[in-house]
Amino acid sequence: MYDLIIIGSGPAGLSAAIYGKRAGLSLLVLEKNPMSGGQVLNTYEVDNYLGMPGTDGFDMGMKFREHADKMGVEFREAAALSIEDKGSSKMVHTTEGDLETKTVILATGAAHATLDVEGEEKFSGKGVSYCATCDGAFFRGKTVAVVGGGDVALEDAIYLSRLCEKVYLIHRRDELRGAYVLQKELKEMPNVEFLYSHVVEEITGEDTVNGLRIKNLKEQESHMLPVDGVFVAVGIRPGTELVRDLVACDEGGYVLAGEDCAASVPGIFAAGDVRKKPLRQIATAVADGANAATSAENYL
Repeated sequence: MYDLIIIGSGPAGLSAAIYGKRAGLSLLVLEKNPMSGGQVLNTYEVDNYLGMPGTDGFDMGMKFREHADKMGVEFREAAALSIEDKGSSKMVHTTEGDLETKTVILATGAAHATLDVEGEEKFSGKGVSYCATCDGAFFRGKTVAVVGGGDVALEDAIYLSRLCEKVYLIHRRDELRGAYVLQKELKEMPNVEFLYSHVVEEITGEDTVNGLRIKNLKEQESHMLPVDGVFVAVGIRPGTELVRDLVACDEGGYVLAGEDCAASVPGIFAAGDVRKKPLRQIATAVADGANAATSAENYL
């Protein structure tokens, strides 16, 4: 039996592994993908992580994994299917068999909902972004588009309007869904243009994004829109499917856990983007991992 099993090896999971190993816990990290690092692997450049400005996201992910390897962390490539609460222990059912542990840290991250259009995957991190606060500074003085109509899309557009020369807000409906106060603020921005009843059909470019093919749903006509980047804000899906029937989650599926990262079931902790919190960044994921491992140590 392990003291701790960590599910996921992004920044939160790797941080938890390092802190758990330093605490002398017998632990295992489960990762369903061939490589550790999580979403940061697909980030072209990270410019907001303390002491590492302008770092390539892939390199950052590799450095995080190297640190864990040097600590002697045990990894296993397997997908967790479910977690069974047995009181003083937990049974983690995986694609490679069942594993018993005293505590679990869920660090499975979250995935941004995508547009599923041609060019989106190709230019991810090369003009296609899912985080305005992460990548907005790279588009200072340029022209960008934000896709979406909810609070996140409006907040992103407001943020980008203060950095960029021009911001297009593309929304498939003829009215926005976000809060009125955000709509009002955005409509007062002189460099923001609203494209209602439009959808993105294709993201174009060479080495990086240079335009969008968008369709007017009312007129059923398509045309090209020159932009330097596109920010997709059509929703986020936390990776909590395996615990939604086990621990308390909010309406969006995020695990309800405080700064100690303790979930509603004793011995289960949530770290990183799966946890309900106001800011989801690499820095906060690393902090969560440290807190979750420390909480698991204290629980044991």
